[in-house]
Order: sequence, then structure tokens, then C-alpha cells
Amino acid sequence: MGIDTRLRITFLVSERGQPYTAKSVGNRFKKCCLEAGIGNRSLHGLRKAAAARLAEEGCTEQEIMAITGHRTSKEITRYTRSARQKKRAESALTRLSDHSTEERQ
Repeated sequence: MGIDTRLRITFLVSERGQPYTAKSVGNRFKKCCLEAGIGNRSLHGLRKAAAARLAEEGCTEQEIMAITGHRTSKEITRYTRSARQKKRAESALTRLSDHSTEERQ
């Protein structure tokens, strides 16, 4: 099944007025980050950070995939494992703290 080209909208265009390719927009992003003095950043890193942040906020894998454009949950799992681990640890510590408080009363 092909993509319906009538639905394509270009938001970012190069200096020549043409849509960026995936590689060229990544290179342009990296160049802009270096020029702005914020270090050697990448779109891949931004996408990974977005996935982790969404996981920390409790989004489902399907919700994260809808935002980041990932096609499989395997990719999302790899990026969000530590974020979900952090949430589980916080939840467990909260329950432990609540239980200890109840025992003291």
C-alpha cells in the first residue's frame, strides 16, 4: 500500500526551497546546534530524549510511537527502559514509605 502523496505537507525547506531529506535535515540540525554553542547534538538524540520524557510522563508505547514516528515497540522499549525503571522505583519507594508510616501509627 503506497503513501497518499496528496497528504504530504512540507514544513521545513532548504535554502534552495526544496524539502530536506532525512539525512540533510539531520545535518542542518547538527550545524545549527554547533553554531548556537549548545554542543554536538543530533535529531536522533532529540527523538530519543522525547521518547524517554514521554515514558516518564506515563505515556503508552503506542502514544510515544505516534509522536516520535517509530514503527515498532521494540525501538521504543530500548529508549524508554530506563525512564520506566525510574517510574517503577519511585512508585515502589512511595509504597514502602507509606507502609512504614502506617506501621508507626
